Amino acid sequence: MPAVSSSPATPVSSIQAGPAPFQAQPVVFETIEVALQSKPYPVVIGAGGLSQLGALVAQQGFGAGTKLLVVSNPEVQALYGATALASLQAAGFDTTLLMVEAGEQQKTPATIALIHEAAFERKLERRSLLVALGGGVVGDMTGFAAATWLRGIAVVQVPTTLLAMVDAAIGGKTGVNHPGGKNLIGAFHQPALVLIDPETLASLPEREFRAGMAEVIKYGVIGDPELFAALEGAGTLSSPERLSPDLLQAILLRSAAAKAQVVAADEHEGGLRAILNYGHTLGHVVEALCGYGTYLHGEAVAIGMGAAGEIALALGLWTASDQERQRRLVASAGLPQRWPDLDLEAVLACLQGDKKVRDGRVRFVLPTAIGSVVIRDDIDAAVIGAALERLA
Repeated sequence: MPAVSSSPATPVSSIQAGPAPFQAQPVVFETIEVALQSKPYPVVIGAGGLSQLGALVAQQGFGAGTKLLVVSNPEVQALYGATALASLQAAGFDTTLLMVEAGEQQKTPATIALIHEAAFERKLERRSLLVALGGGVVGDMTGFAAATWLRGIAVVQVPTTLLAMVDAAIGGKTGVNHPGGKNLIGAFHQPALVLIDPETLASLPEREFRAGMAEVIKYGVIGDPELFAALEGAGTLSSPERLSPDLLQAILLRSAAAKAQVVAADEHEGGLRAILNYGHTLGHVVEALCGYGTYLHGEAVAIGMGAAGEIALALGLWTASDQERQRRLVASAGLPQRWPDLDLEAVLACLQGDKKVRDGRVRFVLPTAIGSVVIRDDIDAAVIGAALERLA
């Protein structure tokens, strides 16, 4: 079960961080604006940027004395909690830490209730702020808690995994899982700030880094053939140490810019934004039917991209050469590609529970070339089944 700090019985105020020495170091930032008409916000990228979290939050208009609840998990907190808290306290914020357990299986309404309870105990107000320090699971839950506390308070996303940096932390999608499907309970709630510190990737387990590369490859397929080609030229994509600093920076910048552009054009997924779900429709099926935690999200997306490519190939939408290029690139990231042993009827039933279903028709994002996709809702069950069988 999720836990608050080291003991669920401990009042939240007892884990308020005490004073800590803090010395800001010069950091070179690059900023991408998510140009929403109603509420634009920056995505700030800079090595060592976590040490200046407090100053960056203050720049968004939050004054000294503002109550902040930082939500993290024990693993991330042990590595980066002290730096984040010291920076926030140095900027004059009234800061408290809340820890929840890690893992997709913890992404439930029960964990949201823990965050709400902490917000109540700390007496967070409408001008208060939640800060998500961690990967996509922490970010999704913290964002949803912020969206629903007092009908919406501000949230800052500080992603510490590649997947969260290039995808989950940007765009305002928040939520938790339902036994019937992934992220069926949620809300759109844009952050006030996204801070990406590439140095946090140094401690990321290799499997988690590989999972994040699935989302990067996705951006190449849906709209950035130059990024796709650069990834092909890298040789292996399985860990940050094997990438040049320039390529890693390009991955973060181009991925964030792609996400920001699509979100600004379609904030609530009315049309264009659906292309960001490439690989996700069948990937979510893998997660749900295999049990959350069996596959990491990015691993399931990699399988889903392969399946979408097979469907596109069967329909004549793209070439066998493009499908092979995608297959090789996914393999270079050390990601799974085989479709698991799942009953087709269960797969089709799970697809009907997908958030993107309209009038009972499942919408698939299918590639037409490296850098181009279409959305189709006329895919026959037999075509789906045959494509999945070829990947088994």
